[in-house]
Amino acid sequence: MQIEERSAGDVTLLDLKGKMTLGEGDETLKDKINSLVHQGRKKLVLNLAEVPYMDSSAIAVLVEALQKIRKLGGKIFLTNLQPRVKGLLEIARLDTIFGVTKDEAEAMSK
Repeated sequence: MQIEERSAGDVTLLDLKGKMTLGEGDETLKDKINSLVHQGRKKLVLNLAEVPYMDSSAIAVLVEALQKIRKLGGKIFLTNLQPRVKGLLEIARLDTIFGVTKDEAEAMSK
């Protein structure tokens, strides 16, 4: 998995590309988010437009990151979800705890 970072004011946007599975991106994402938290970045937008699939290890990384950032008063938004990823989050009912938005503009406005 590849991660490209962009910033807009106090918001950090991460463009994720590739599968998010055990051994294929889960640790990369965890390390990136931990680094951003240590830098004081508390509002993250994860662009998942190019993430066709994620497994339970990736979901665990997202939930762990959300817990860390919420403790600091921050937020994580997930945007541009592929149908398979969106369905997985809905089945796990995680779409209700994350800020799921249709696009970056909507996430930035919250």
